[in-house]
Amino acid sequence: MEQSMQKSIICDIDGVLLHNNSLIPGADTFIHRIIEQGNKLVILTNYPAMTENDLHNRFKSAGINVPPEYFYTSAMATAAFMERQEGNKAFVIGEGALTHELYKAGFTITDIDPDFVIVGETTSYNWSMIQKAARFVADGARFIATNPDTHGPSMSPACGALCAPIERMTGKEPFYVGKPSTWIIRAALNKIGAHSQDTCIIGDNLRTDILMGFQAGLETILVLSGVSSRADIDNVPFKPNHIVNSIQDIDFL
Repeated sequence: MEQSMQKSIICDIDGVLLHNNSLIPGADTFIHRIIEQGNKLVILTNYPAMTENDLHNRFKSAGINVPPEYFYTSAMATAAFMERQEGNKAFVIGEGALTHELYKAGFTITDIDPDFVIVGETTSYNWSMIQKAARFVADGARFIATNPDTHGPSMSPACGALCAPIERMTGKEPFYVGKPSTWIIRAALNKIGAHSQDTCIIGDNLRTDILMGFQAGLETILVLSGVSSRADIDNVPFKPNHIVNSIQDIDFL
């Protein structure tokens, strides 16, 4: 296949390549083939609390060696978004991976008169964080969140749930950077120098991965190894371009 004919690929992680920390059969073969073919590739996650090296180690533990530069997170996309905004001081609720990306983007992390309140995933959420964040947002700080997911495995609270009390207290909704926002798609495309009309997205969730790809003009591939089932397709007004049982059935890229 000639380079000019190759599709760029954005691939989700959970439900597509991994179940928890176990490899989905065929994921290693698929990813290694795509890398060897030279397709532009982004392995994309809404989860902002892991760095590229953390994700590299997660995959290595599952038995697949993926270089760190192929990973892209909602924390990285949030930093890319923030670089385009006026102001450089942020009050952050999140883990080190998020603050690391914001520091790299030139932001000062502070609880003194911040320009932004930025919320990601964290297990250390507390009353003081809610109170400060709500006060700053009420006083005019812009409200940004890495992703709208409400919960993870075993009902672990995710970013959207952490934003909820701040929204209720202030009456202001955050701008969500991650899926299904098309901002994270644009940021991922910019990372690899790709264009939407030449890119496909592989995901397991109709209402995030596939909806986002549809809105951004990407070719969409739904795998049935995760969140969405074949029956769910009739309940949404958009249809994936391709439907496969799992990643190992994608032999057309």
